[in-house]
Amino acid sequence: MCGISGEIVFGHGRPRLDAVRRMTDALAKRGPDGAGIWTDGRVAFGHRRLSIIDLTSAGAQPMVDGAAGLAVVFNGCIYNHRELRRELERHYRFDSASDTEVVLKAYQRWGEDFVDHLVGMFAIAISDQRTRRVVLARDRLGVKPLYLSQRPDRLRFASSLPALLAGGDVDTDIDDVALHHYLSWHSIVPAPRTILRGVRKLPPATVRVVEEDGRSRDRVYWSPHYGRRPEDAGLSAAEWEERVHDALRTAVRRRLVADVPVGVLLSGGLDSSLLVALLAEVGHDGTRTFSIGFEGASGEQGDEFVYSDAVASAYGTTHDRIRVGSAELAAVLPAAVEAMPEPMSTHDVPAFYLLAHTVSEHVKVVQSGQGADEVFAGYAYHQPAIGRPRAAAVPTFLEHFIDLDHDSLRALVAPDHALETDVSRALAEHGIADADAETALDAVLRFDTHVLMPDDPVKRIDSMCMAWGVEARVPFLDQDLVELAAACPPEVKASEGGKGVLKSLGRRLLPREVVDRRKGYFPVPALRHLGGPVLEHVREVLTSPEARRRGLLNGDAVDRLLAHPNAMSTPTNQNPLWNLAVLEDWLRRNGVPA
Repeated sequence: MCGISGEIVFGHGRPRLDAVRRMTDALAKRGPDGAGIWTDGRVAFGHRRLSIIDLTSAGAQPMVDGAAGLAVVFNGCIYNHRELRRELERHYRFDSASDTEVVLKAYQRWGEDFVDHLVGMFAIAISDQRTRRVVLARDRLGVKPLYLSQRPDRLRFASSLPALLAGGDVDTDIDDVALHHYLSWHSIVPAPRTILRGVRKLPPATVRVVEEDGRSRDRVYWSPHYGRRPEDAGLSAAEWEERVHDALRTAVRRRLVADVPVGVLLSGGLDSSLLVALLAEVGHDGTRTFSIGFEGASGEQGDEFVYSDAVASAYGTTHDRIRVGSAELAAVLPAAVEAMPEPMSTHDVPAFYLLAHTVSEHVKVVQSGQGADEVFAGYAYHQPAIGRPRAAAVPTFLEHFIDLDHDSLRALVAPDHALETDVSRALAEHGIADADAETALDAVLRFDTHVLMPDDPVKRIDSMCMAWGVEARVPFLDQDLVELAAACPPEVKASEGGKGVLKSLGRRLLPREVVDRRKGYFPVPALRHLGGPVLEHVREVLTSPEARRRGLLNGDAVDRLLAHPNAMSTPTNQNPLWNLAVLEDWLRRNGVPA
């Protein structure tokens, strides 16, 4: 619901308030409804507000409790804030109806363990003046971002990487390991890395305590087991379906907590359609839904309106359809890249940017279906892991997921940035092999959900919506639902080509044609089949003098790709030229020196 920033000084210096103001101003689109700066002379916090809970000035941030010696900036939403308030009111007096104050009192009550009591999405910074510590925390699935830039004398944080750049004094050299990840995994750079050496991300489900001398310690406070639980033994597929139904209904209800209307991003796929059906089940009337479609290209259809229309009609929603032509898409690409917290080449990013613009004219909060595929094994690359022994998880995943193998990647980047070691394979091997998981599919899903997903679909939906002051909530990433799905047997959740348990539920709640059809992806054909103004944009970016001076990529290899722009496609149906163009364009637009 907001953008946060801050600086913590170690030793005898004072925070650079001008830098904090610049970082805060850079987050204005995330929080168009208000701004604030606070400092105690050692710590400075900045905040941009998107008013969703307690719309009065009492909910403004930074929020300070002078008597307790605490100050907080907080981005996100605590879905159980009313329940926590009732518990905490026995001990403290409240001056607002905001969930921010609940976060502050929860820390006062439970200290560093306060996060264990929070149900929601959040990035939090708390200054504890009595212990002279700053506590940073990020939600369990990494829905809300927190970027960090540390020097020996200070630490800065912000809700986006460009905001840290606005503050200045950041090491902007390219992180070659992150570049390897970016090119291997269709622009995913898992935490803690970013594409720049001088910026890191706080990993999901992590509390970091920063001492006044700059030392810090981390605690991972949530890590579900991916395997069968004794108490679930003997459950039938129908019983699992009912459990998932109950948990998803609860997740949807939780994400209605707001003092403003809540809509739905309705793609026409199974996941978002289920959200509409469940909102009706919990009695949410007058739901507003939004769909987007694009001009087709090379025989590929660019919209799924036939399905979203069917769901909107079945549940009587107020439905908005946005249709975008190729010229309009090309015109918006620069703005979409500027809105990215990191370079993100997945082709639905501009789609969400355009969709969120329309949404912002009607509602401030939407529910979205992101995460269902990772949690319930919905992608094609999950299927080969079904029934395989635990030891087969790593090779099975890598065979079906990576965009470029190590040798191809080395040939594409300039020699100065080409690594000898396949660092992306090494990270996957470590993450999958060490996962707390029972089967090969469990291990793959755990890695996908907790390592890759926060920097792929979650980052996309949050950043593109927040670029227009819209908060996106993701019920499929409810902590209780994720724990339940982790325990669900693979033959139940991954049946029928993936998401079998959701498909079975969908047949009870949705028009049949929405469920029993070939799986679709958010279609933006013009970014897969490059031509016309989009190809012109890609060519201009990759052949620009600045790109050549930067020397990040092998110019001859890029020229060969440009000569046949649609000859190559990755296993996940991406055009690698778009991946390269987004990277170069993002670096240029964020002033990263060539």
